[in-house]
Amino acid sequence: MIAIFSDTHSTSGHELEGEALQAAREADTVIHAGDFTSTVALEAFQEECNRLYAVHGNADSGAVRDRLPTGRVVEAGGIRLAVTHRRDGGEMGLAMFGRSRDADVVVFGHSHRPTVIETEDTLLVNPGSHADPRGNRPGFAVLEQRDDEADDGANGLVGEIREPDGTPIDSFELTGVSSESLR
Repeated sequence: MIAIFSDTHSTSGHELEGEALQAAREADTVIHAGDFTSTVALEAFQEECNRLYAVHGNADSGAVRDRLPTGRVVEAGGIRLAVTHRRDGGEMGLAMFGRSRDADVVVFGHSHRPTVIETEDTLLVNPGSHADPRGNRPGFAVLEQRDDEADDGANGLVGEIREPDGTPIDSFELTGVSSESLR
């Protein structure tokens, strides 16, 4: 499982609870799209997660910025994920960021709004904020291997944006991933 978070905005810890905390602990890979705000929050995430791949955001302290890149590529679950906090140019800028990195999925944050956008060649996913939703539903995302095989024999990943208690917000699918790459 891949768990995806963003926009923690905390000075006291990871602010994870319920199913969000469970997902962070159980995931093979955890991605965070920035704005931990403090090293305390970053280190709390690192303590909970087996593998954390994070970028810094615009609200992160200098100490967090020194420890994390602005963007990165993560290969997990047989897919390539390009991770950034935000990109100028909105949806087009994010799609170009993903395309330039040959990514299947672009993970981003900043708006605190749980969002899934399908573009021509990549999927854009903003998990929202589990801790500071700012008028939006609080959220995080998970990607897991699909249980059944598609008609063409290719497997895929299914994703869901959830509230911290596990309530589904949105679901999405990434098809065309070979079963070999998911093992």
